[in-house]
Amino acid sequence: MNVEIVTIGDELLLGFTIDTNAAHLARQLAAIGVQITRRQTCGDSAAEIASAVREALERTGAVITTGGLGPTSDDMTKESIAAIFGRAMERHEDIVDALKTRWKAWGRSGELPLSNHQQAMIPAGARILKNGHGTAPGIWLEDERGRWVAMLPGVPREMRGMLADELLPLVRARVIGEPEVIVSRTLRTTGVGESAVADQLGHLAKNPEGVALAYLPGWEGVDLRLTSRGRNAAAAAVALEKAGRALLAVVGPATYGEGDTDLAAVVLATLRARGMMLAVAESCTGGLLGARLTAIPGSSDVVLGGVIAYANGIKERLLQVDAEVLKANGAVSEPVAREMAAGAARATSADVGLSITGIAGPGGGSAEKPIGTVCFGLFMQGKVSSARAVMIGDRDEIRRRAAQAALNLLLRALAEPVPDADTETVFAARPLQE
Repeated sequence: MNVEIVTIGDELLLGFTIDTNAAHLARQLAAIGVQITRRQTCGDSAAEIASAVREALERTGAVITTGGLGPTSDDMTKESIAAIFGRAMERHEDIVDALKTRWKAWGRSGELPLSNHQQAMIPAGARILKNGHGTAPGIWLEDERGRWVAMLPGVPREMRGMLADELLPLVRARVIGEPEVIVSRTLRTTGVGESAVADQLGHLAKNPEGVALAYLPGWEGVDLRLTSRGRNAAAAAVALEKAGRALLAVVGPATYGEGDTDLAAVVLATLRARGMMLAVAESCTGGLLGARLTAIPGSSDVVLGGVIAYANGIKERLLQVDAEVLKANGAVSEPVAREMAAGAARATSADVGLSITGIAGPGGGSAEKPIGTVCFGLFMQGKVSSARAVMIGDRDEIRRRAAQAALNLLLRALAEPVPDADTETVFAARPLQE
């Protein structure tokens, strides 16, 4: 089956909103053997929508659209596509009743706005796709020649939910035979650069076990995406499992999960399994590390709190960093990072204290401490250690990389023996992106 995707919205064309819907649709459809032959984006006008969908129907006879199903005047998708099929619009009172019930459940005052009634207008003869994630119902419209258009909302959360709940089962039922699928598996690594990973993999660096391998570097690290093509679902699963095992045998120590796993979640789970509580102290990251941790549901049973010690005076008063240590080494130094980590643990009675202090730029660097210099401190089970790295990128990237590196430092420490005494170590990781 060949399908075209049309994403609708002026905000997409103007670049104010990034089109994540088309990418998600392509991945999910490829996994069931449906080929996306073309993706296009059009504006909100009725003429643009009708032109894009009409041309796509002529090429493939199967189109999926996202966007333009809301209650406002710029939501023209339904009417535009109904006109292509020669269908009138009909009001569905059951949709109005459902919207009114949801409106009251949300605790909204007054009556359902009249604009929302627009969402109850559906092309005659269309199949309604239930939306359990928002207010706009989806629509499946098909003609006597078997050509069809599936209309989904543009809000990514709603689109993804409806795709899984309603549309994928419909499309899968139309796929004939046992299709060849395109399926991917992603291993997440951090603390090692892209070229270093490739060097470690050696002969596996291109097509491990006959599966395509792509390197996806970013501030979090380097994702290794394995992709199987030309196999049925069962064979693809076997091939990906075999290739994944081969990669893990080489780069396993640098991996922390698969798919969209968050390193913060892995760290929290490891601390939770050991019954250990954590506190953080941050300077250049300004709370980003704490935000990463507390964004994970259930983090309150591990994270006690933290201190944003941006000024030296705060480092001294709240974290009890020695003024002489600050004077002798500067705020961005391993001795200060160690005292910050110990101070965070002391102030909160945590088992683990993790600290970051650095120069995020764009100013403040020197020959000895260039922009991107970051020092980390780790207090754990009465012992303190530290690390130093030079991050690349702009201010935002340096801060994000620093938080990721701190989490990686802690995860590695949890897997290794605690140092016997105060030590000052050189951070072994290469820049997270080359």
